Amino acid sequence: MIRRALSSRTGAAAAVVLALVLVLAVVGAALAPYDPLAQDTTVRLQGPSAAHWLGTDYLGRDVLSRLLAGARVSVLAAVVAVAIGAAVGVVPGMLSVFVGRVPAWLSLRFADTLMALPFIIFAIAVAGLFGNGLFQAMIAVGVLVAPVYFRVVRAAALSKHGAQHVEAAHLLGVPRWRVLATHVWPAVLPTVVVTTANLLATGLLVVSSLTFLGIGVEPPAPTWGGMLASDLLYLTYRLDGPLAPSLMIMVTVGALNALADAVRDAGGDSGRAAHAVRREVSRAR
Repeated sequence: MIRRALSSRTGAAAAVVLALVLVLAVVGAALAPYDPLAQDTTVRLQGPSAAHWLGTDYLGRDVLSRLLAGARVSVLAAVVAVAIGAAVGVVPGMLSVFVGRVPAWLSLRFADTLMALPFIIFAIAVAGLFGNGLFQAMIAVGVLVAPVYFRVVRAAALSKHGAQHVEAAHLLGVPRWRVLATHVWPAVLPTVVVTTANLLATGLLVVSSLTFLGIGVEPPAPTWGGMLASDLLYLTYRLDGPLAPSLMIMVTVGALNALADAVRDAGGDSGRAAHAVRREVSRAR
């Protein structure tokens, strides 16, 4: 499925963009031509030049260096939030199909309750309660992401619950974990992949929104959202200031959504079902 997705033009282009973003997240700080925290007030708010390819900000800091250094926090925070959501939501979503009606009903109502909470407001509340740290905020976002995984994985697993080969495996005494791994997980995998790509895009937008508001990472630490917030304050002096961080956020989010669409198309009916379930859950939220 992944190989078929990457063989398409859209999937290949999205994978290349995401690979570049991943490289920047890992080694971006080492590639920065200047210290991202170094200030030089004699070159404040300058446009692109040979010395500063993307110009400087209101404190004379190199924009390119801050953009490269900020990739790690922006991308890693989104990955951590989605990883927490997947770890908490995927397995319970599969198991909920094989439990009784009462536990399944209670788990669904609990998931619905969490999904009713807005990401950003809940993350701000958690950060205010446990300290203004990005890790605390990402745990909060991960907790709210988990019900999305739970609902879409449960919906995909339900398609296999009454299958004859699954019922036969139960009658033959095959352990439940082996039934899940052999028969249910392959049907759930397209859902998990599509949902992960979509939620990574959502997570990056949430992280950028939080850092834009000054939640999680305090200045002068560079983040894409923080750079966008500071550049907007000096829009009168430099109109193209917010362009670089905005493009990084838009291109990364667009590539994640494009990859999700390519995986959905490559997965055939399973992939389209995963995308449909994900869309319905997002609409309900």
